[in-house]
Amino acid sequence: MLRRDAETATQESVVGSGAKGPSAITINRKQELFPLSSPRYAPILKERPRPMKLSARIPVTAAMLALLLTTVTGCNRLKARDQLNKGIQAFKNARYEEAVDHFQNSIALDPNYQDAKLYLATAYSYQVVPNLDTPENLAVAQKAINGFQEVLAKDPNDLTALKQIASISRNIKKLDDAKMYEKKVIAIDPNDAEAYYTIGVVDWMQSYKNAITILAADGLTDDGNGNPKKSKGACQKLQQANTDLVNEGMQYLQKAIAINPTYDDAMQYLQLTYRRKADLECGDDNARKDDLAQADQWAQKAMGARKENEQKKEKATQGGVTLQ
Repeated sequence: MLRRDAETATQESVVGSGAKGPSAITINRKQELFPLSSPRYAPILKERPRPMKLSARIPVTAAMLALLLTTVTGCNRLKARDQLNKGIQAFKNARYEEAVDHFQNSIALDPNYQDAKLYLATAYSYQVVPNLDTPENLAVAQKAINGFQEVLAKDPNDLTALKQIASISRNIKKLDDAKMYEKKVIAIDPNDAEAYYTIGVVDWMQSYKNAITILAADGLTDDGNGNPKKSKGACQKLQQANTDLVNEGMQYLQKAIAINPTYDDAMQYLQLTYRRKADLECGDDNARKDDLAQADQWAQKAMGARKENEQKKEKATQGGVTLQ
């Protein structure tokens, strides 16, 4: 889950987004990847020499070639599995470049190994530095995105791949792409509260960037209270730039809270979005004050929900750690 502190949330960037994919991969969190259950391989049959007619030599030879190919394929799959496991161990120890090498070897041995492709893309994604625009960082990010897109080409509903692309897109500031992939997640899982929340956060990020740029041109800095000193021209520019973002952000954040009534992060961003809405109340000071009152209420709700969530965590850990 994206975590924000109430006092610093206005300027931080969003980093990471949790996911529960088929391979237990966690999006942009330094958690372990656990090996999948071992596949079962069919036993390899042995040819028994027997007398044969000349006319039977061709089909028997074909059968022997097929058996040889099966044997080679089986060996390659075992080697691919071994490379995957070595890559997972390297990943667990944060040796991401080494993990990439093992996952690439695994795919070379078994080009159809979807799990190896998913892990390879994930290993690339963990090397992406958020908000770093160097060619090297962007190239790594693109490798990760390409890998997840290859997974999606096989299974367009792979939630892990969709969430990973959304997360990487946020980290390299492709915010429209990030929202697009989160909306694809929602289309598959309409009850994914974090996807709604993330879209709301991205909308706030964009509206905040627009606000500080427009206010700076007006000789102002954001005061968090609707900036009543701004000019009429600046207010009109804010309306044009931010109205759709504010409306969409509020809609998605409210949906996240409807799904998860103690979603304190979503409540925190909802109060921040109400402050962006206050910017848009050109000449209507009562409307601006109403927006700020809503912001204060959601800030209080966020504090209460966070306290409740912390109490639940404490209660769950009472009595020590339970081994499973």
